[in-house]
Amino acid sequence: MCGVVGVINTKDYSEELASYATYKALLNLQHRGQDAAGIVSFNENKQKFKTYKNLGLISKVFKAENFEKLLGKSSLGHNRYATVGSDGVEDLQPIVQGYPSGMAMAHNGNLVNYHSLVDKLNYEEGIQFLTSNDLEILICLMEKGLMGMSPRPSSSECFNYLTVGAKKIFNEALGSFSLVGLLANGGLFAMRDPNGLKPLVLGKKIDEAGNESFMFCSETIALDFTGYEYVRDVNPGELVFIDNEGTLRSYQFENSKRKNCMFEWVYFSAAESTIENRSVYNVRLNLGNMLAKKLRPLITNGEISPDYVCPVPDTSRTSSISLAENLGLPYREGLIKNRYVQRSFILNSQTKREKALELKLSPVRSQIEGKSILLVDDSLVRGTTSKKIIQLLKKNGAKDVTLAIACPPLRYGCYYGIDFPSREELMANGRSVEEIAEFVGANRVIYLDEQDLKEAINSNELCMACVNNNYPTITDDAENFINKRDELREELS
Repeated sequence: MCGVVGVINTKDYSEELASYATYKALLNLQHRGQDAAGIVSFNENKQKFKTYKNLGLISKVFKAENFEKLLGKSSLGHNRYATVGSDGVEDLQPIVQGYPSGMAMAHNGNLVNYHSLVDKLNYEEGIQFLTSNDLEILICLMEKGLMGMSPRPSSSECFNYLTVGAKKIFNEALGSFSLVGLLANGGLFAMRDPNGLKPLVLGKKIDEAGNESFMFCSETIALDFTGYEYVRDVNPGELVFIDNEGTLRSYQFENSKRKNCMFEWVYFSAAESTIENRSVYNVRLNLGNMLAKKLRPLITNGEISPDYVCPVPDTSRTSSISLAENLGLPYREGLIKNRYVQRSFILNSQTKREKALELKLSPVRSQIEGKSILLVDDSLVRGTTSKKIIQLLKKNGAKDVTLAIACPPLRYGCYYGIDFPSREELMANGRSVEEIAEFVGANRVIYLDEQDLKEAINSNELCMACVNNNYPTITDDAENFINKRDELREELS
């Protein structure tokens, strides 16, 4: 999971520098990745790409003076959440390739067959890779598809040129990729994998003179903040190209096999966003309603007697509100989040996650002591976070804790951009609900089931592989994917 942005201003559009619009959009996608940030722009006057990227939050990485160099009417941006590659600067995005054509890209997702493609291209063709980032593979595939074509296509040829290169990606890359790219002197393009696993939307803004600016980004919240009007989602298996004059062309490579990641609604996306024309906030309200149906019989029968509903901030707050309303229970915030600490789930090691949690949540003892608490969380992944939170509540006097989870049990690894590819890492894998409750210290754990989640999102076109083991792509390379990830982390530790 990462945040991506692409901006192109038409020739006479002068309302805002493309790189600064990209920066503002990235600020609103910070929740999607907090490891690093980067922006690249193409300067038409100097005929050069200019890139600046570094480790850290977007507001810390970029200063005003950076934008004096990030000139041009087109720009890409990226917020990183590392699942493949290292923490080093060499693996940061966007990435620029100079041959056979000038091109820059940034993407969100993971390639399941990344290591197989690296081996094939390295050993069979002698290609040397400079990063451990699967985006480099996507650029390489695109550029290989363009070999033999003119490296400087005319403006009228750019779309056909990109279509040839994109075909190579769709034919060989397995996994998830929502990517944005710049073709030197050509324009802005975007692609989405055939399953549409990760979101990607298009927006447009018009200045007072009637000139247009276009933006591709991961979520509609970035469009809203920067004043762009939502146009549409990029379709699964589609290439969309916008040239320097603002002409839009698209090519549908494959019929949609739409399998949107259910975790976008459960956790990843901002509550203000709309994903696949479904409000994230409304879906989370629905998840709370579904939990209420599960819990009502237990309360009626006296099996649990909670004094109030308490969210694990922030993502589960919306579900907690609707759950409390449905059950007629008070809603209280027994845990207060320090807003200056990172989202603990998306940190790339268990040690970092646990340290972040210690800093992230402060208990409100007056609301906890002597109370039976119905604690609501969006998901339960490794279980260690839930365990520490429940320990914190009990340390501050909680009588007992019932844990309600607003999604089904996660039992299988994800290879598409969430950092739990190994099922052995997952608390629910091979354990009963009773065993999970014992581990985390809850008197009871309540989950939603698959059908509840589908009804809450109002879709059957979902990737729920982490729940049901039904992967939308071939996963023959999955074991290699896990082993290589673990080897790299051991090497860097």
